[in-house]
Amino acid sequence: MIFLTGAAGKTGRSILRALSASGMRAKVLVRSSKQADSIRSIGDFEIVLGDLRDPSTYESNLINVDQIYYICPNIAPDELEIGKTLIKIARQFNIQRFIYHSVLHPQVEAMPHHWQKMRMEETLFTCGINFTILQPCAYMQNVLAGWKKITEEGKYIVPYSVSSRLSIVDLNDVGEAAARIISSRDFANAILELAGPEALSQSEVAAELSTVLGRSVEAIELSHAEWKHNAQQSGMDARQIEVLINMFEYYDQYGLVGNPWVLEHILNRKPTTFKQFLARILNFGEE
Repeated sequence: MIFLTGAAGKTGRSILRALSASGMRAKVLVRSSKQADSIRSIGDFEIVLGDLRDPSTYESNLINVDQIYYICPNIAPDELEIGKTLIKIARQFNIQRFIYHSVLHPQVEAMPHHWQKMRMEETLFTCGINFTILQPCAYMQNVLAGWKKITEEGKYIVPYSVSSRLSIVDLNDVGEAAARIISSRDFANAILELAGPEALSQSEVAAELSTVLGRSVEAIELSHAEWKHNAQQSGMDARQIEVLINMFEYYDQYGLVGNPWVLEHILNRKPTTFKQFLARILNFGEE
């Protein structure tokens, strides 16, 4: 059985949907009853209420568990420390495999949250447990955060250059790949890059939106200063703002481009294109 952390987040929920479709059992960790209620309709999972940072959360919940899937809250400053504690607990309970949800190109020190994930990956190399590391690119679903402006005003706004290319990936594909990895022993000690099939510039994303929506959509670059002001007004803490601006600056120069072959091999089909993703959204609603 798999023990999944971060189960109520968008990544966790996607993995749960794929696990449910495959008929796989899981124990899933959430922080609150409200989060527990939000995932009950996805499938018949054993829900654990607890704190990812509290070792006592795991004391009675890792019995009969043979795999841990570690998803950390986004841009958590203590992701490495949490991971080290979780590895220690996994060894105590004789967990057979540790699956880590990392990020595409964690080697990039200029993006601190990527670099921290590299340190976590490095820790797995010497932990003595079979590991599997997933390295997804940015999700296609991130476009939905600005869906109202896209559909009502024809504005696709991003806080980096509209020429920046990203190999955005469908989160549903990532969830399906994760479920296949969980159910197989073929991925022991593997590092798996999960990139979408197209390295689209943001102008090309806007062009795809225009085609599928049947209306003109323009890609607009939001300055880092304006984005920072908006983030401060929303209550985002200073560290998160700094980390994300570092990421935007990196995207400005280099984008984030990967290769889709590994994902295609895992899925045994071509990964979802952005146009296919948009068609699904329009047919079935927001995800």
